[in-house]
Amino acid sequence: MASDGATDGVQDAWKPSSWKSKPIKQVVEYEDQSAVSKSLAKLSSLPPIVTPTEIVKLKSSLRDAALGKAFLLQGGDCAELFSYCSDEPIDSKIKLLLQMSLVLIWGSNKPVVRIGRMAGQFAKPRSSPMEKVDGKEIPSFRGDILNGYDPTERRVDPERLVTAYFHSATTLNYIRGQLASGIADLHNPLDWGLGHVRDKNLQSKYQKIVHSISDSVRFMRTIGADTSGQLQTVDLYTSHEGLVLPYEESLTRRLRHPAGHQPTTASQDGKGWYNTSAHFLWIGDRTRQIDGGHVEYFRGIENPIGIKVGPSMKADELITLLDIVNPTKEVGKITLITRYGQDKVESMLGTHIEAVKGSGHIVVWQCDPMHGNTRSTPTGIKTRSFSSIFSELSSALKIHKEHGSFLGGMHLELTGEAVTECTGGSEGLADEDLSLNYTTYCDPRLNEKQALELAFLVAGHYRENTEH
Repeated sequence: MASDGATDGVQDAWKPSSWKSKPIKQVVEYEDQSAVSKSLAKLSSLPPIVTPTEIVKLKSSLRDAALGKAFLLQGGDCAELFSYCSDEPIDSKIKLLLQMSLVLIWGSNKPVVRIGRMAGQFAKPRSSPMEKVDGKEIPSFRGDILNGYDPTERRVDPERLVTAYFHSATTLNYIRGQLASGIADLHNPLDWGLGHVRDKNLQSKYQKIVHSISDSVRFMRTIGADTSGQLQTVDLYTSHEGLVLPYEESLTRRLRHPAGHQPTTASQDGKGWYNTSAHFLWIGDRTRQIDGGHVEYFRGIENPIGIKVGPSMKADELITLLDIVNPTKEVGKITLITRYGQDKVESMLGTHIEAVKGSGHIVVWQCDPMHGNTRSTPTGIKTRSFSSIFSELSSALKIHKEHGSFLGGMHLELTGEAVTECTGGSEGLADEDLSLNYTTYCDPRLNEKQALELAFLVAGHYRENTEH
């Protein structure tokens, strides 16, 4: 079992390759093993993409989120493509996450921790290894890190592992440069428009919020309260699903802990195992088996990690999983990303909250209202309804309050582009509108207007509860 050596404090037996001794889901089968070895050797020699200092800083912020002192906003593409590594798509996501976080700060009166599903979200789990395209059965698209979306590029190619590294590093390098150059400076004008808002009451409500935020920024500048730099830049961390374990293993390094950091595991040399491919990684709902390779890998890294919690998760299984990956019960180390669907959240979330409270673990509770609310139109187009997404979020906020808990964040698939992939929202997108600009290569994403509107609605919920 994966728990051997994890819950009794004996972590010395763990190493980045320990996962190979366990059964694994979403197996990747390459034709040329010598080419795989060459790619992995190259990855092992490349410098880290992120640093222990950044990882530990995020850990500290997530500890605040676990204790109700901050709110976690995590968002980005379902499946990032290599072609998204371009200035305009990256800029649009940075600006959208900034705008959403400002609205959430206004509503919750808490700092917002920003994590992008970017600079590495190149792998996607699939329910079947094969799919039909134009009547022909071919290997499923599994993300740019493994194969291409074009039907002629479906062979799994080990060279893509190294290509994924360079696209991740380039994306993060550009993000860092833009943040340092003032893209997040609140003194710059922002596009707060919500597109064609058809509801006049919503229109008026949003305008009041925007004016309130703008007035606050203007007031701080007038009195000189923004001179210490907080309004000029922000922290933006990266994340992806840790699905392709050979890639993650190659970028897992034994590095010195930053000064003052209390490590997950005791070490005599002052070092720990850090996954340097991203600041934050999560285990998917399909790969969270107690005795599986993914759980075995994740239990040994210092990074904060997420666990997707779907309708099939039993309460005792959840606690066993927490005990394995976080035996010292480090506060904020684990983010539980719940994704039940609007029809199941009411019957499941409360049970899981009570089980975790009884276990002594203090986690970040984060709602993913996207994955449990996917449907197909009569013509077979995959989509999600804005009303279903907001319904699950609203239920999560209410249920946490009823159980003496609190929702610590939300996890969204979104893009800064004007796509038409999810129905509803103030723009009133219907099924027949989906073909206007449906560009996702995997799951449907909120467009920039829908994502910002969702932030307004969540902020409004906090505001109303505070005022009452």
